[in-house]
Amino acid sequence: MHEYSVMSQIVDSILSEANKRKAKRVEEVELQIGEYTMLGEEQLKFAYEVLSKDTLLQGSKLKVGHIKGKIRCACGYEGEIAPDPDSPHKVIPILECPKCQGPAQIVEGRECVIRNIRMVVPDV
Repeated sequence: MHEYSVMSQIVDSILSEANKRKAKRVEEVELQIGEYTMLGEEQLKFAYEVLSKDTLLQGSKLKVGHIKGKIRCACGYEGEIAPDPDSPHKVIPILECPKCQGPAQIVEGRECVIRNIRMVVPDV
């Protein structure tokens, strides 16, 4: 369950930012995960709930958005991976260009990004 490890780092980053701003509490965190991260949304939410206990994050809402994956090929193709209808594993992408069947590389979809943190901070 690498989601717990990833979420531990995310929670540490959020708490660090909240402490810099002397936040009283965090109300909402917006996270975006790429299609090819192999991170499970439910596992991330569970880890967030466990890790936020007894911190400024306790009781805050975690919103998870998704980033579509994109590949690029030497032939000039850039876009989504064509699904393999014969593959029983729809989660694991086949890095083959749907245009020329050549090798392709992932250019988007491996990210895990904190997009927004809504927190209550003291008036200056």
